[in-house]
Amino acid sequence: MGSTSNAAKALRDLRVMVAAVHQRMDQLEGRQTKQFWSAEEEQLLRERYADELTEVLAGELGRSVSKVLAKANKMGLHKSQAFIEKHCRNLTPETGAAFRFQKGHTTWNKGMKGWKAGGRAKETQFGKGHMPHNWVPVGTEQIRDGYLWRKVTDTRHRSDWKQVHVMLWEEHNGPVPKGLILCFKDGNKQNIALDNLELLTRAERMQRNTIHRYPPELKAAIRTVAKLKRTIREVEQDEEQN
Repeated sequence: MGSTSNAAKALRDLRVMVAAVHQRMDQLEGRQTKQFWSAEEEQLLRERYADELTEVLAGELGRSVSKVLAKANKMGLHKSQAFIEKHCRNLTPETGAAFRFQKGHTTWNKGMKGWKAGGRAKETQFGKGHMPHNWVPVGTEQIRDGYLWRKVTDTRHRSDWKQVHVMLWEEHNGPVPKGLILCFKDGNKQNIALDNLELLTRAERMQRNTIHRYPPELKAAIRTVAKLKRTIREVEQDEEQN
C-alpha cells in the first residue's frame, strides 16, 4: 500500500515538473498564457480590422494572428469590400493558371448530352442559390495548422483559400519555384512579413527544425521534458506490472 502511494506521489511530482518546464519554455519563446484586451485595443480593432491586414494589426498589438482573428470573430467584425478587392482579387496570372483547363483538354463528360444522375440524386440536390451551413464570404481568414489562410474566391473549391504568407511572397517575388519550400525565418507561422520569409530546400528545412536551432537554455528545457516523460512512462509501467 505504501509503495503504491509513493509511486502515485512521484508521478504527481513529475507531472508538476513537466508543467513547470513547459511554462518556462513558453516564457523563453516569448509567449504569454493569457492576455486581456483593453478598451483601447478593442476600439483599435473595431476601427481598423475591416480595412487592414490582420497580420499588421497583430504586430502592432503584440499578439498572434490567431488571437486577433478570434477576438475579431467574437466582436462580429469582418473585412470590408474594399479590402476584398485589394487583397483577395489581385492574384498573379501564374496563380490562376494552375487551376485552369489547358488548351485541348477533354472534359470528363464530353459526349454525354443530357446526362443526369440516377437514383434520388435530383431529390437530394441543393436548390439554386443554396448556401451550405459552413459557407463564409470572400475575405474571411482562418488559422489552419498554425498558418493564416484567406478566402479569395467563392467557387466552392479548395483553391478558394490561399495561405497569406504565400500570397505576400508571390506578390513581390512571383510563384515559389518547384522543389523549394517557403518558410518563416523565425519559425513563427504567424509572423507574416516579407523579411521573415525565405525559400529553403526540404533538407535545409529539416536541419532548421531540429533542436539545435534553439538557444542553450531552451535546449536544456526540451531535454529535461523528454527525460521527465520517459521517467513517467517507466513509473507507470512498473505500476502496471505490480
